[in-house]
Amino acid sequence: MSRPNIIFIITDQQRFDTIGELGFPYMDTPNLDRLVREGLTFTNCHITAASCAPSRASLFTGYYPHTTGILKNADSWQHSWIELLNESGYRCVNIGKMHSYPYHTPLGFHERYVVENKDRYLEERYYFDEWDKALRARGLVKQQREQYRMRDDYQTALGAFDWELPEDLHSDMFVGEMAKWWLNTYPVTEPLFLQIGFPGPHPPYDPIRRYAEPYLEKDLPLLPVTQEELEHQPPALKELREHNSEVDHDSVVLDLHANEDQRHRQRAYYLANVTMIDEKIGEILQTLDDRGYLENSIVIFTSDHGDCLTDHGHSQKWTMYDTITRMPMIVWTPNGSPHLPNLPRGQRDDGLCSQFDIGPAILEMAGVTPPDNMEAQSLLPAINGEEWDERDYVFAEQARDGILTDCEFMTMVRNRTWKLVHFLDEPDGQLFNLQQDPDEVHNLWYSKDTLLQDKKRELLDVLREWRIRSALESKDLYAAYR
Repeated sequence: MSRPNIIFIITDQQRFDTIGELGFPYMDTPNLDRLVREGLTFTNCHITAASCAPSRASLFTGYYPHTTGILKNADSWQHSWIELLNESGYRCVNIGKMHSYPYHTPLGFHERYVVENKDRYLEERYYFDEWDKALRARGLVKQQREQYRMRDDYQTALGAFDWELPEDLHSDMFVGEMAKWWLNTYPVTEPLFLQIGFPGPHPPYDPIRRYAEPYLEKDLPLLPVTQEELEHQPPALKELREHNSEVDHDSVVLDLHANEDQRHRQRAYYLANVTMIDEKIGEILQTLDDRGYLENSIVIFTSDHGDCLTDHGHSQKWTMYDTITRMPMIVWTPNGSPHLPNLPRGQRDDGLCSQFDIGPAILEMAGVTPPDNMEAQSLLPAINGEEWDERDYVFAEQARDGILTDCEFMTMVRNRTWKLVHFLDEPDGQLFNLQQDPDEVHNLWYSKDTLLQDKKRELLDVLREWRIRSALESKDLYAAYR
């Protein structure tokens, strides 16, 4: 049997609660719903870093951020396990966002059609990607914060703006159309690894208006933000709130006192962007089918991290709430595919896993043996419908950067019941009982209760042992990638 094509679709900053079939009926996502109904969805999957580049570098290497040394955006990331697919005979193509640095780093791809952040300042601000070139060829200037800043509602819009240029030049429409163009143009004679990176729904929250209008009329769930919750957040997160109210990252100004109307409008625009992406995913699947590639393909869908969208009083990411760390991840093949014949179709697997665990599974599905020293643990047994060992704990990390300015290093440890967030050299932190408080609004870190103090020490011990074990086992492991 020939090796499968692997189509790896990754959105940017898409929360778990944005797919209708996963229990969120306010969403209009028919194509992702189909993947959920016909594929296997990992519903307790967590990222390893709370921002784009560290999360993606971990995903595409199989190592934790502290092992790769890629701890924040603009840290150098130049190698990945895609190189192993390349060497094994796969045609490796990237269309859209990867967030490597430098942006154009090969990473193992034969071809890269780079489309990066919509509104980029922290890295190569003037990098001219494929989207920029297309806009320039049409004599247009893309919507970005210089123009948004001139709007009367800029301070209160929470980053939500209508896309006013031609529809086909919206970044997500553009990436979807480019993926279809490539599939219709290139004669695939070798197995294909195609990574499609949609820039949305990362802000600016800029959907085409006709997609936003239905959501503006819907009753959308908004997590209440109380003064009690805000007062019990660690100082680093209080500083993060203030910072995001003063600096307009990605054209978003956090209104510290945003009202329900502001929050609802932002949420509607964000969800509308998800629906736009869903439509393009459906068209990509149809193109694969039309070209005769679909039956021999495995499709994987996920995102790199979530977005608070003012939940918990925060903007975007850089925190360790489940709205940031918990990711949708779907593995799908069409009915009749010779690949993954035992895929548990239509099932949701609640086993605790790290998102980068899909990496070694992809290599194995492609007939490539993963490196023995990967810190990721293959999900292939679960994908094959076999018994598998879920993780006892998952971990995520984030270093100080140009946005998380009052924290040297933040680390999260989580199991099914508890979550702890540790801030290096700080007496403050977060502790949540996830069974009693699934929304993570009651920080138990400061409680004097003996049992809670014992639980805090237990999780801090887990965190310490994990880092020591990782340092020992991963010594020089990633050096070959540098």
